Formats: sequence, structure tokens, C-alpha cells
Amino acid sequence: MKVPGLVKLSDLWDTLRTSYWFVPTIMAIASTALYAALQTLDTNLDKKLVYKLGWVFTGGPDGAREVLAVVAGSMITIAGVTFSITIVALTLASQQFGPFVLRNFMRDTGNQVVLGTFISTFIFCLLTLRTIRGTDRTTFVPHLSVSMACILAMCSLGVLIYFIHHVSAFIQASNMIFAVSQDLEQAVDRIFPERLGTVNETEPDTHWNKFVENADNAPVRSVEYGYIKAVDNDLLLRTAQENGLVVQMLKRPGKFVGKGDEIAFVQPGGSVNEEVESAINESLLLGPQRTTTQDVEFVFSQIVEVAVRSLSPGINDPFTAIICIDHLGQGLRRVADRSIPSPFRYDKKGALRVIAFPVTFSELVDSSFDQIRHYGRSNAAVLNSLLDTIGAVASHVGREEDLQVLQHHAELILKTASKGLKEEEAFAGIRSKCFATIESTGAKGYFCSAGLKEDSIFTAKQGKS
Repeated sequence: MKVPGLVKLSDLWDTLRTSYWFVPTIMAIASTALYAALQTLDTNLDKKLVYKLGWVFTGGPDGAREVLAVVAGSMITIAGVTFSITIVALTLASQQFGPFVLRNFMRDTGNQVVLGTFISTFIFCLLTLRTIRGTDRTTFVPHLSVSMACILAMCSLGVLIYFIHHVSAFIQASNMIFAVSQDLEQAVDRIFPERLGTVNETEPDTHWNKFVENADNAPVRSVEYGYIKAVDNDLLLRTAQENGLVVQMLKRPGKFVGKGDEIAFVQPGGSVNEEVESAINESLLLGPQRTTTQDVEFVFSQIVEVAVRSLSPGINDPFTAIICIDHLGQGLRRVADRSIPSPFRYDKKGALRVIAFPVTFSELVDSSFDQIRHYGRSNAAVLNSLLDTIGAVASHVGREEDLQVLQHHAELILKTASKGLKEEEAFAGIRSKCFATIESTGAKGYFCSAGLKEDSIFTAKQGKS
């Protein structure tokens, strides 16, 4: 029997967190245990003590049945109403924010606890109701259990008030985007600091050239299909070390893998067997959708989707798009402060074992700005916000190549504005801010990516108009 690795356990925990049934199930089990404990106390409880305690239920069997029946009936009714409100909230959130952000709503602990409270109270009352006896031969009233049912009913009323407030606040755009932004910060902290295996960055080009020049490569193909949710790097490194291999991964988390697609190259090719292919396939955790386990680009895409939807003609809400841009900038600042892990990973003896290229700062910037720039090309406020964000992120960037990426996107925004903005004043404002942003990132009078002079685009704009 194989012991699941940390990556699979992490993915399992993430799946349980995003399910709407896990927390209610735990709470239902807890209510059953509470019922068993209180039944034991009720069985051994002195009746004289019951009447001394003013807060304990002191009624007879008929009164106890009526109280429990009312509480149980009301709880299952409220649970149904809560479920209906949840479906409506999910529908509205899906239409406004897109289907991907529903994951945040589903895994929200508050929503799960609310449903779990109602179900747990219902189960507790139902189990307690069956223990009441009121015949001529024997009479038994679980006084403590009935009292606890009343306490749970009062707690459920408070939870219902919380739920109405929580759902109303949660589906607001700013709160939803902030929740996704927090996921983004956690994903950056979780993914970028990790160095898997022993990393040696002194001669990366040499190792890569040797791998490319070596013709003894054998491909490993996928036996399943789906999105890569995570890669078990420990299993991959251990497999390569035990078999004396160098494995180059062709896919990273977030990419789609079709059945039969090449997922890795292995050197030496003659060492590839069924066991090695099975281990490499097992190191890839596939699923029907992308997750945030090792896919930080997916979290950026969630915020971008909200921004793009808000810029659609049907919604036309640039203020929400600007909020998204602000949070994307915060995520890029966090990435800019981190070191991108080396693609070359070594075993403890210093031998190269795995080559796996991570997502780069350039790719994250492209994912963050490309679509928003395209769909916001006719809105000066959105383009201004993009330039402000680029300037803010540039102050955190320490790598020259990353500064060039930001400069390139500033130039693209100016080109987009020249075609999308009809007002000369609006374009002039974008032009001035773009030049200021370019200068703040390090360029001196020229756009680094295309070598265009400052006045070239403005001249073309005047000629066009």
C-alpha cells in the first residue's frame, strides 16, 4: 500500500475545504456525540437536582416532545431557506464574477458553519425525541438534552442573522476581490520561496546546454488527461535519483495535459521502463479544473476575469476593474520581492536530477495586464490605473529583465490608447503618464522594447485624427 505524499494530502485537504458538506458533516457527528453524552448524564441525573437548577427544562414528556418537535421542524425549514439563499447567491456571483470565484464562496468557513449549525440542531433534536417515554409503566424525560436543544435553537437564531449579513457582504465586489487577493498572497508565499532538492545556480546555462545537446532522450507520455493541479516534486526527485536519470518536465501546474501527450523527457533514454513512466505519471496530480495548490497564475486569472467581466458592455463597471488592477498590483509587488526558483534541481550529492521551469514574473505580468488592457482600451481611467500599478510595482523590482517587462507593458498601453481613446485630452494624459512611468522604471527617452521615440506615437495619433 502506497502512502500518499504531502502534495496529495494537501490537495485532499484543499478539496475538503472547498466542499460544502465537510464542515456540516463534522458538526453533525459532533452533535451525535453531544447527544450520547447528555443522554448518559440524563439517565443518571437525580430528579431533585433538576428542580434545583433553574435553567434546566422541568416539564413532562408531552411538553418535551412539543419543544423538540418545534425546534426540529423550524431548523429543517431554516436549513432549506438557507440552502435556497445560497443557491441564489451563487447564481448572482457566477453571473457577476465568473464561475472560478465560486470556489471562494464554497470554501468559506462561515457559510459551511451556518448550514452545519442548522443540520446539527435538527439531528440532535431528532435523536433526543426518540428517547422520551411517557407511558403508565415508565416515564423518562431527558431534561438536560431538552435544555440543550433550546440553547442550540437560540444559537441557530444568531447564526441565521449572521448568515444574512455575511452573504450580503460577501457578494459585494470589493469583498470578493479582497478574498481572492488574500488567496493570491498565500499562493505566492507558498510557491515562490520553495527550493526543491539542492539548487545550484552557478552554471545553469551549462547544464541546460548539455541536456539539449544530449540526443539520448526518451519521452514519457501521460496516461490520463486533465489540468495539472500539483506536482509531487519529492517523488519526482526520488525517482530520478534511484534510477540515475535526469528528468525535464514539459508541463507545469495549471497546464492541460491530454491523454498520450508528452509530459517529460528523460536521460538516458534507455533507462526508461514501465516503473519509471508510472512514477513520473504519478507525480502529476491531475483534475478537472485548476486549483491554487501550486498554480499562482490561476489566482491572478481569477482577479483578471472579474475585471474583464466588469468591462463588458453589459456591465460597464470600470470602478470594479480598477479595484482588480490594484489587487493585481499588490500580488505583483509580492512576486517582485521574491526570488524565482531555479529550474535545475539536484540531489544531495550535487547531481542534476530534475529540470522544471517555473512560472516567471514576465508571464504573471502578461496574465495580469494583457486582457484588461485590451478590453479597457477605450477607458482612460482603466488605462491610467494600469500605468499607476506598473509604476508602483517597478519600485519593488530588482531584476533588470523584470523592469524591461514593465516598460514594455507601459508602451503597449500607450499604443492601445492611441487606437482606443477618441479624446485628444485623454490620450495626452495617458501619454504623459506613460512617459513618466517609463522614466521611473529606468528608460531614458526611448521605449526599450521597440526603440520608438517619445513623439512617434503621438505624431501618429495626430495624423490619424
